[in-house]
Amino acid sequence: MNKSSQRFGYKQLTGFFIPLGFSVSLTSITHVIINGTLSRGDHATFIIACYAVAFSLFGIVERPVIVFRQTCSALVNDRLAFRKLRLFMVSILAVIIGLSMTMAFSSIGDWVYIHLFHADQNMVHTISEAFTVISLVIIFSAIRDIYQGIIINHLQTKWLTIGVVIRLVAMFVIAYLFVAFDYVKSVTGSIIFLAGMIMECGISVWKGRQILGKHYPKQVQHLTIKEIFQFYMPLVFYFLIQTILIPVIYVFLAKTENIELGIASFALAYSITQMLLSFFMYTHQLVLQLYETNKQKVIRFMAAVSLLPTLFLLLLCYTTAGYWFMETIMGANGDLAESTLLVMKFFIIKTLVFPWVDFLNGFLMLHRQTRKMLIAQLVNLITVVMSIWLFVRLYPEWNGISGSLAASAGEFAGLIMVSMIIYRMTRKTKRQKQDCKAG
Repeated sequence: MNKSSQRFGYKQLTGFFIPLGFSVSLTSITHVIINGTLSRGDHATFIIACYAVAFSLFGIVERPVIVFRQTCSALVNDRLAFRKLRLFMVSILAVIIGLSMTMAFSSIGDWVYIHLFHADQNMVHTISEAFTVISLVIIFSAIRDIYQGIIINHLQTKWLTIGVVIRLVAMFVIAYLFVAFDYVKSVTGSIIFLAGMIMECGISVWKGRQILGKHYPKQVQHLTIKEIFQFYMPLVFYFLIQTILIPVIYVFLAKTENIELGIASFALAYSITQMLLSFFMYTHQLVLQLYETNKQKVIRFMAAVSLLPTLFLLLLCYTTAGYWFMETIMGANGDLAESTLLVMKFFIIKTLVFPWVDFLNGFLMLHRQTRKMLIAQLVNLITVVMSIWLFVRLYPEWNGISGSLAASAGEFAGLIMVSMIIYRMTRKTKRQKQDCKAG
């Protein structure tokens, strides 16, 4: 499929974007399967707590590899470029796996579990065992992501959804077997996760290699390792900052008037908001893959679909559906349900803004200006810290509202910054074109 010469209707845009959204949303079921399995073991609380620590550490260590999907889809147009990116990926993986194994098999890991994640001494061995296995997921995650970049670039996004569905089926079957044979430990969750990732990786590699062999020329551009590094590293820091935003908010919420209610209501409201926004974490791909040949339709399509998470949140916050959802689906009632719905009202700003932040980031990726994405994310972080510090200091009775309002303010500040950056880039490009014509 030749993107440069093909124009798309709204049906094709939907066919490209919807599978991307579904693949992210379905991935969240992974953790439902794992936690549902671990809850069936003896001493379930201990098992789940140990796995949670291992998974939290994995989430931080994995951040540098999830960027390979965007890097590949933005930079790779031929097989030689893909081989260079793959070589770069192997070097990054070697460092990450080396660090992970050091933590798994030395006292450094024990120190991290106890002092950074506040684990008890009796949890250390179990956490280490679970982390050793789950760290292997990083290898298959990286391989999956680099081939998914090829699949997305060729607009075959349905294969991302197919891969996730096969992954979930495999995980469900393996989880059932573990329960049937009464082998439920913290490491069981890691094994289930690893098996599912291997299955999804296999599908991505099979389809990605097929596309590479049939549709990618040997070489059409000269891509250097330096160019890959300059594109890749700012994205890594971008996602690392994104990772620490919520823990920072929790630190400040511990200083509110009702600590338990504040943290609990924010945690529930945030999880619901993220569930709604997960569908829109690939809006940057609309720009990377389709904007240059379908500008007006892409913007109109984006304007329509970006309202969906806000509409769902409005439905929950301002109708009786919200109380039903909190009590029946989330298992919260009374003060917690009421407080969570109140906190969610201030996340409406974030749901309006986030899809457009990601969409505009697509322009910066398209022009290989990922360093400027990092500037906007730093503005987001600074705004969140300053806002929540002020809210908690002046209005401690706001509890969880301080968190959602600060998160929304940070996202809005990030939108303003990335909009300003793109506006300046556009003006500079126009001036250069005018100078060329005048010359």
